[in-house]
Amino acid sequence: MPSFRRRIIPILAIFLAATLLAGCSPRQMVVASVADELAAQGRSSETDLDLAREASAFYLKLSESVLRSEPGHAALAESVAGGFTQYAYAFVAFEADRVEARDAKAAERLRKRAALLYRRAHRHAMAALEKETPGFARALSTPQAADWPKLSPARVGLAYWAATAWGGWISLSKDDPDVVADLPQAVRLTRLAWAADPEWGQGALTGLLATFEAARPGGSQAQALAWFDQAIAQGGSNNAGALVGKAEGHALPAGDRDLFESLLKQALAVEDAPDSPQALQNEVMRRRAAWLLEQAPDLF
Repeated sequence: MPSFRRRIIPILAIFLAATLLAGCSPRQMVVASVADELAAQGRSSETDLDLAREASAFYLKLSESVLRSEPGHAALAESVAGGFTQYAYAFVAFEADRVEARDAKAAERLRKRAALLYRRAHRHAMAALEKETPGFARALSTPQAADWPKLSPARVGLAYWAATAWGGWISLSKDDPDVVADLPQAVRLTRLAWAADPEWGQGALTGLLATFEAARPGGSQAQALAWFDQAIAQGGSNNAGALVGKAEGHALPAGDRDLFESLLKQALAVEDAPDSPQALQNEVMRRRAAWLLEQAPDLF
């Protein structure tokens, strides 16, 4: 916690200065500085998952407040969308999976909460994409490829979090046909991002593409497998998520328990370099891998 305080106190000082300068011309400059600082904190490394959980709610609420004052700040929008998506996945949806066997009602409440957090993340990311390219959402909804919006490599991160949050929201909204009907748009957005920068996130974007392909109606399992393997290759030995993704997205539905367990054990063996920006994500996925290994006898 002391390290968190060292990082957040300067941000709070700037934030308070911004409120004191309300109505003055320097205010937007100060708010922009706060936005820069918060966006940078969203990209910082953290290895203590429990500490990250304790700090996340405050960081996300503060960042969201600043983003409302500085809606054109794409880096902060990406950080906020990513933060809400990761919080929903790691601390809410995963907890629902863990408690379901002993408390189905609690699991359902958690999944409803996770769906709302995913929706929140998705809307922040899409609002930022829309602000940069007016009509982005409308163009994305058209079936004709020629009308789809353009996506610059600089905005691939925003598109990734928008699509990831969208997928999470859809997966937890099976009783809402209007939400489920948006799956083709989420897939389309992922493909646009991948076309702009297929190496983004050391396999994270390719893994998302594989997950959508494996899950969507009419998807090609062969193509999904190829993308899962590509995501693992892109991550090298540093991306536990790509290994867990293949285990859940390919080995589990294929009924291949040996491959399932092998992939999860590889994920558990992933070691993070000092100050790795993937450290927190890898820890989330290692915890999920360990839990999935425990569930293997019931899954097969």
